[in-house]
Amino acid sequence: MKTEEAIKARRSIKEYDPAYKMTDDEINTLLSLGILSPTAFNIQNWRFVIVTDPELRKKIREVAWNQSQVTDASLFIVLCANLKSWTQPDRYWVNAPEEVRNFMIPAIDEYYRGKEQVQRDEAMRSCGIAAQTLMLAAQSMGYDSCPMDGFDFDKVAELIKLPEDHIVTMFVAIGKGTKEPWPRPGQLQLDEVVITNTFG
Repeated sequence: MKTEEAIKARRSIKEYDPAYKMTDDEINTLLSLGILSPTAFNIQNWRFVIVTDPELRKKIREVAWNQSQVTDASLFIVLCANLKSWTQPDRYWVNAPEEVRNFMIPAIDEYYRGKEQVQRDEAMRSCGIAAQTLMLAAQSMGYDSCPMDGFDFDKVAELIKLPEDHIVTMFVAIGKGTKEPWPRPGQLQLDEVVITNTFG
């Protein structure tokens, strides 16, 4: 499937066939594409928590407005971020030329150190990009998906034993949908959302 077709075909599917299982190879392919998503300074701060335990999924569903995607999707991902991934900059530039490393590694420290809001904002951006990469890759592989944020973040963090220096950003559910989505409810026109140079 071409990228343009995947973008047009992707919809947020809410109901999945709970009996359908993706293969390990399919899941590995999908996640391998997901980790090619861009991150600032290449710090790769996303963490993909793949929830396979049925009982844990049930507990997460209980704190996620009882949304069926949590238990019924073939692949259920709690997309998290390591807020302190910037503190190990050498590993992200190990294959870069020395002059690039000498520039990038100090720049990473300068950009993030002591700036908790910047660290969090960057984590949210990175995970949003990764989620879209996963969903478009899933679509190209013949699977449906749904990004999710209707849940108790603190309780989910507790259930997955989230480290203190990490945050939960969103869920991504992937599998075989069992119900067609509604027609698109209404897209704004380009001239309303595209601004040239400045507002006003």
